Amino acid sequence: MAGTRHYDVAASGRWWDEDDHRWLPAGEVHAWEPGRNETVCGLSLHRSGLSRFAAVAWTDVLPESGGAADAVRRVCPRCAAAAGRRGADARPAWRRVNPRP
Repeated sequence: MAGTRHYDVAASGRWWDEDDHRWLPAGEVHAWEPGRNETVCGLSLHRSGLSRFAAVAWTDVLPESGGAADAVRRVCPRCAAAAGRRGADARPAWRRVNPRP
């Protein structure tokens, strides 16, 4: 089995969290692989004006996580499809028990 990929966040905006004393993503968020200059869906970080958030994991900006998603307005659907809407340790939704031959 191939190794799992780790995705960080790139966002169109940012906001200051008084509790954690750090910048967090806001606006539209995209999955970003560290070491690359583009998002998972293919947008250039510089040309799109996206800010990188290397300290924020992709699973933390999903609205259902309740993590750093307070100011997130939109999750890129292409990035969500590629990076997954669940964490790396989550089980699949279903599994075929007795497949037909």
